[in-house]
Amino acid sequence: MKEVLRTIVKYIVDNPEEILINQKEEGQSTILELKVAADDMGKVIGKGGRVAKAIRTVIGAAATKTDKHVLVKIID
Repeated sequence: MKEVLRTIVKYIVDNPEEILINQKEEGQSTILELKVAADDMGKVIGKGGRVAKAIRTVIGAAATKTDKHVLVKIID
């Protein structure tokens, strides 16, 4: 899931080399913490959180094959 998230986000941001993703396992859940450059934060979140919601939806759909619940947290 980490690489799927990286692939999606690298096409949204201006500084793809500054994408950091930390993966944590908690029981049946996987938490992906996404950190991008400060200038790209607005692009990843989007107007009213629409882009962030779309990213979470795609990752959630991709995670259905893993039998785990995947959460995406955008951190600064």
